[in-house]
Amino acid sequence: MSEAIDRHVAPKVDRTKRRVLPEGVFAWMLVAPALFFIILIVAWPLVETIRLSFTDARLGGENYVGFENYNDLFTDRRFHATIVRTFYWMFLSVGLKLVLGLIGATLLNAAIPGKGLFRVLVMPPWVIPIAIGCMGWLWLYNGYFGLLSGMAQKTGLTDAPFEFLAHKTSAFYSAIVTDVWVGTPMVTLFLLAAMQGVSRDLYEAAWVDGAGRWYRFRRITLPQIMPVLVSMALLSAIWTFNSFEIIWILTQGGPRGATTTLIVDTYKVAIGNYKFGEGAARAVVIVTLLAIFSLVYLFFLNKVNKRFGGK
Repeated sequence: MSEAIDRHVAPKVDRTKRRVLPEGVFAWMLVAPALFFIILIVAWPLVETIRLSFTDARLGGENYVGFENYNDLFTDRRFHATIVRTFYWMFLSVGLKLVLGLIGATLLNAAIPGKGLFRVLVMPPWVIPIAIGCMGWLWLYNGYFGLLSGMAQKTGLTDAPFEFLAHKTSAFYSAIVTDVWVGTPMVTLFLLAAMQGVSRDLYEAAWVDGAGRWYRFRRITLPQIMPVLVSMALLSAIWTFNSFEIIWILTQGGPRGATTTLIVDTYKVAIGNYKFGEGAARAVVIVTLLAIFSLVYLFFLNKVNKRFGGK
């Protein structure tokens, strides 16, 4: 009787074993959706962009031109000026975001009445769609009925209406102010979350030893949030470098190219003038510059992180 049962059960056990997938195959099945997404959304467009950069692709077709697009870029002084302007735009904007975000996070983390309300009020610039926010800034910068121009005339700073977006210098810094207004809340909230993760025991021990607020901030808060500060700085730098909506809505790169950054210049060439090959070459240069910048940035900031962290 037992032998009959064994013969009846054994085939079922074998069939169950044959249904089990090897670990390698199962692992690839788990990774396949993400891998397909990366290939379709990231890798293929990047490869196609690199291919187009070696052509003179336009609406009428394309021909292989080799490195001609890159030679034109590297010998174009206006493109060199655009690179310098883009990095200046990025460093100044990101620096202001980090400073203001750090100050704002410190204030919001303090034990003050109504801090919950202030945490909510700091979010609108980040929550409001960028286009709507920029339209509001267009009204503020208007020389004839804008608030800023009106205040400047009432206080005696200007004798006549001043168009902030009509002059090269004022337009550039006005765009930076708008970009800082949009990006600072995100930096503030990230740094606030990092500050709330710092152990209170460290502050209490330092307070017992007689350490002042500035000393506690410099020796406890800053080293503890440094990893988040480093990551936020890098992410904000990449987003600011690729910022398009703010400049395009405010000035469209003007006046006379004063606010034209690499991403705006690429859009004008590729989409505005239908020079897809030249635009692709500019896109490849942008990716290369961002990759180099990110590597150098992480290298130096990791050293700073280790120094502040005492590692």
